[in-house]
Amino acid sequence: MAQGSHDAAHSAVGYQHQTWWALVELLRSGPERPDSSLTLEMYDDIAWDASGTPTELLQIKHHQGNTRRLTDRAMDVWKTIQVWMDHSSPTDISGPSLVLVTTQTAAPGSAMALLRADDRNEASALAILESVAAEEGADDTRKTRQQFLALEASARRTFVHRMRVADGSPHAEDVHAAARTALQWTLPPGHEELFMAMVWKWWDGQALALLQGRLASLDVGSAQAAIAEIRDQFTSENLPTLVHLADVDEAEISEQHRTRPFVQQMEWVAYPPRNLQKAIVDYYRAYAQAVQWVDEDLIGIAELERFEAELVDEWEREFEWMTEGLDEGADEKAKQAAGRSLLRTLLGQTGITVRSRYNDPFFARGHRHALADSGRVGWHADFEDRINQLLHVHA
Repeated sequence: MAQGSHDAAHSAVGYQHQTWWALVELLRSGPERPDSSLTLEMYDDIAWDASGTPTELLQIKHHQGNTRRLTDRAMDVWKTIQVWMDHSSPTDISGPSLVLVTTQTAAPGSAMALLRADDRNEASALAILESVAAEEGADDTRKTRQQFLALEASARRTFVHRMRVADGSPHAEDVHAAARTALQWTLPPGHEELFMAMVWKWWDGQALALLQGRLASLDVGSAQAAIAEIRDQFTSENLPTLVHLADVDEAEISEQHRTRPFVQQMEWVAYPPRNLQKAIVDYYRAYAQAVQWVDEDLIGIAELERFEAELVDEWEREFEWMTEGLDEGADEKAKQAAGRSLLRTLLGQTGITVRSRYNDPFFARGHRHALADSGRVGWHADFEDRINQLLHVHA
């Protein structure tokens, strides 16, 4: 791999790690600051704010593999100090806390080690940083070190007092485990990884909105409510939606299923083309959804069969009313209109659900199409004869 490609890949991993780490920060620190909000790339890589005022700024540094220890002469240290001098008013004793989160481990006896949350020694850390800043070497950090020394002594003390080093943080590949540990009391037994996948999907959407500026900040209360809602989908009365409309290629799915019997059933009653296409998507989502639920052991076949039986019972009642309403000798146009009305009515029904609190309507709609696909229900008054002919043709 070319050096440029390697550097780009490393930067991409670092940037992704920063976004992922924000979720870990939210899960770990959020409960301690219920009235705060989290931001991305606003005040710093990650920041906490209260009522629009930043209270803690986090610089996130990621290094692949087991790299050397973090020393006080490291580029990461002085780049971070430069950012904080430029954007966080180092002389402000009431300014936000300044946290360096790094996958590296601070060298023993270094200023970075002395600025950890535990066993701090700010005076010694300041003395070491001043000594390093006064050195002649390291052209790439000289300007920053000179700027640091140019601060008044009291300002340097204030600045270092606000600093904290969180070293030895998980690498990108370990962030999932860190997030899972933070949520260990929330995990639904037997479905831990599926739950975590749903949390990460939710977070990816929030992070993108934060980075694009569509969401200024994410408050702790909203995050807790969102995660609680995901957890609630794993109760005995509810189920998670795993196949979302946004994840479906409508044109591709429509092409794959356009010759299925349930599509023919809708064409027999001249169902509008656009709604027919949406029906195909409902059918696909409901089928894929049921398969995933069974695979994840979220639902049993017997429960799905009970649900289908209730849909069939509902259809039998409505179908008889439809046929009773047709005049003897009704022509094809009248039968199409009656069948179209029946289909529209049943697709709009929401009273029958697979579980009492699962109310995503696509699942019942899609299951009605699946029943029509097997010939157990139909919309046209003569659908049974036509299904038999259709099956005979394809036999």
